[in-house]
Amino acid sequence: MNQKQTPNYTFALIVVIAVCFLIGFVTTMNNSMIAFCKSTFSLSDTQGQLVNSAFYGMYAFSILLGLLMNKIGYKKTMVGGLAIVSLGFLLCYFGIGSFAGENGMINVPQDAEAAKALTTSVFYTFLACMACVAIGIVMLQLVANPYVMVLGSPEKGAFRMTLSQAINSVATVFAPMFVAKLIVSGDPAEGAIVKELKEKLAIDPNYAMSNPTAEGLASQIDPTQITTPFLGLCIFVAVLVVILSFLKLPEIKEGDTSFDSNKTYKSSVFKYPHVWLGALAICLYMGLEIGVPSMIPAKIQSLYPNVGDHWISAIATGILAFYWGGMMVGRFAGSIVLNKFQPRTILSFCLIAGAACIGLSFVLPGMAGVWAMLVAGLFHSVMWPLIFNLGLQELGPHTKAGSGVINMGVIGGGFLTVCMGLIITNYTKTGDIATGVGIAIGLMFLFYLYELWFCWKGSKVGLK
Repeated sequence: MNQKQTPNYTFALIVVIAVCFLIGFVTTMNNSMIAFCKSTFSLSDTQGQLVNSAFYGMYAFSILLGLLMNKIGYKKTMVGGLAIVSLGFLLCYFGIGSFAGENGMINVPQDAEAAKALTTSVFYTFLACMACVAIGIVMLQLVANPYVMVLGSPEKGAFRMTLSQAINSVATVFAPMFVAKLIVSGDPAEGAIVKELKEKLAIDPNYAMSNPTAEGLASQIDPTQITTPFLGLCIFVAVLVVILSFLKLPEIKEGDTSFDSNKTYKSSVFKYPHVWLGALAICLYMGLEIGVPSMIPAKIQSLYPNVGDHWISAIATGILAFYWGGMMVGRFAGSIVLNKFQPRTILSFCLIAGAACIGLSFVLPGMAGVWAMLVAGLFHSVMWPLIFNLGLQELGPHTKAGSGVINMGVIGGGFLTVCMGLIITNYTKTGDIATGVGIAIGLMFLFYLYELWFCWKGSKVGLK
């Protein structure tokens, strides 16, 4: 008697987990580019935060892309998402490369207005390309986890999900290292210079070091600092596109969400106030998760006002991996702790501990305050799933729609950091960057307070 053989999806699972790695890597890499863009293109703090806006702003299309997924299917959405990511990196390679002169460099004219026009054009070309990449990432996030769950036996679904999340977390640690080594420090000799600079600043915070310039020439930007690494990413993603195009993947059929049929539910997800409050909670949470690494360069600049932003970029980008490393450790620890304590209790503890880290950044001297901010990543790590699940309580048949509404809160990462950057820019113009940085980082306390309110009150509004 012939028995139906279970398909072996091991290779397909490896490819999908590689996609999960890519999602974490690209998302964190984008944020890690802020300091580099600010120094390379002579941007204000407000303009620098547009790197976040270009990326996270694309999450406004998450519901529309979800509708597209329902129409074309999961596999085509994944292949299409990867193709768009690859296209974005390719456009960046040709787009930024098109500004290079015959010497292979982007020659910035000495006239201030002409220089500003050129660097602004290059920067906005970069933003447009990263927006394209972000659309692809949003598409991939819609389908990656469902595929992880079905590529193997149902009994091991939780294990596969945990593994994919772990790989995603590892990617977030490698991304700032990638930016620091291959993009920011294009010259290997700069590593030794930065190390020596940090030693001198530890002794004298007022030590001065200007940006490197080419003597007797107009300033130059080496486009290969961006184009070469991005071309490599383009090729890697293109290979995934080809592989997935030929892979046979199981069809995912979404049935109705399991819910209590004896309970009466409202006619629409829009009639549940806690869903909208949850979307706002995710929005403000993004001001914490993305706000901390986004504010690190400005925080360091306020400590060492006489150091050029080129060197500030190198210092800041070099330590961002510790923030994301804390997020990774926290996620692993959270998978254990969540089974022993109530979600609201854990969320409250993490919010208070995170706020304490930010508070310490105001009172600890020098780089110790920066490290206090980085430690906050350990406590931010489990906030997303806890907040998200509180917003999805008791939705029954509206759970999927509620998830789409709450997920749109991610756009907070695109505009909250810009508001923080605007504060810093305005105070920098008056020569008081320290006050501007303090006020911008201080906004995070408002975010923490709202999350605490949502945890105990807001997530219960409208529920019996």
